[in-house]
Parts: sequence; C-alpha cells; structure tokens
Amino acid sequence: MTKKLAVITGASSGIGEATAKRFSKEGHPVLMLARRLEKMESFNLPNSMSRKVDVTDRDSLVKAVKEAEDKFGPTDMLFNNAGIARLADIGNQNPSEWDEMININTNGVMNALYAVMDGMKSRKGGTIVNMSSIAGRKVYPDHTVYCGTKYFVHAISESIRSYLAPYDVRVVVISPGIIETEVLSGVLDKNTLKNYQDNKKRIGGGISADYVADMIYFAYNMPQNVLIQEMCVTPTRQEF
Repeated sequence: MTKKLAVITGASSGIGEATAKRFSKEGHPVLMLARRLEKMESFNLPNSMSRKVDVTDRDSLVKAVKEAEDKFGPTDMLFNNAGIARLADIGNQNPSEWDEMININTNGVMNALYAVMDGMKSRKGGTIVNMSSIAGRKVYPDHTVYCGTKYFVHAISESIRSYLAPYDVRVVVISPGIIETEVLSGVLDKNTLKNYQDNKKRIGGGISADYVADMIYFAYNMPQNVLIQEMCVTPTRQEF
C-alpha cells in the first residue's frame, strides 16, 4: 500500500527532525520545511523534499506544499511544529522578542493550516498535529508570551477540531514538557536560561525527541475514526 505525504514544519532539528525520520522510516514521503536547508538535506531521507521556508511567509509555505503534492500526492499528515521560545523576565524583555514569538508561534501555525486544510476537507480525510507545550496548559515564570502563544495553539486546535470533524479530518495537540531539543538556543536571558538548565538538571534531564515522534506516529496510525485529541508528555520527574 502506497504511503501518503507527511508535511513537517520546523523539521531541521528536535521533534521535527525526529518525526520526519520516523515517518520516512515507515515509508511515507516527507516534505521538510525549515530555515536551515542544509541541515534537512543532510538527513538523506528517501522520497523526501526539503525547502527553506519561513512559516511566517504564507505564500512560500503554500508554494512548497503544492510542489510536494505535485510530486508525492496529497498531504495526509501535517506536523505543525515550527516555533521559538524566547523565555525571559517579561519586565525586562525586549518587545521585539514578543513579536518574534507571536509571529512564528501563532501566525506560522495558521499559515501551515491554511496550506493543507481545504485539501483535507475536500478529500474528507487527513491528520493535523499541532505542536503546543505543557506551557499551553499552565503558566511558568519567565514564560509569559511563550505561554500565551501555546494557549493560542490549544484554542485554535479545539475550534478547528470541531470544524473539521464532519470531514473526518483529525486535529491532535502534542504538549511536551522538557525534551532534549535545541529549544534553549532561543533563550537569550541569562538568568532565565540558568534557571531552566538548573531545573532540567534537577529532574535528570529531558527525554529524547524520538519518543515524542513515536507518539505522533502512534496517533496518526490509529484508524481515521479514532482521534487522540491531546497528548501531554514529560520526564517522569517533571512534576509540573
């Protein structure tokens, strides 16, 4: 049986990279989208396409998805993963960091949805996995705007899930806690970074992005009439 196209934003590292590799391993053609083209190309995944795309650029994102669909067929799975975490003391943070997070973490999510949603509706099938965070379920110190963007993902996902359900399109939210990814590279506030690293060390480190990719594939691989609406995953010692 021919496997269907998986589209992954933020595919150059972390959970995006792990998910691209997981779906490729299962025989799916994969479209990888991120700003680091060489990194994605270095994965050497079969039946894959890598495109340098900023998710805030709606036209470029739509163009890349169309190009992949022309080659591999319609998108059956979108992992709406691209995001950035500029964690900092809100009273001292440069507002340009707010703008960056809001633009990527909210507008970027909507742009990717826009690129695939109508096609999935018309075909009456598909799966959308939106990347949120445990910070979309509760608030943390120095996470103010980041939490806001992830609460946005939850709200949008609930609304779109209801909207797409009559078309048999599934909307899944994945809400990780501390995972071994490059997320800390986005933290420019030294005190916030130290506190995050200290907490991570206290609980014995984060968990592998591969486990999150396995969860995403498990949810996707359920029969189309079975929807795992949300998955929240943390290290066992991360008590909140």
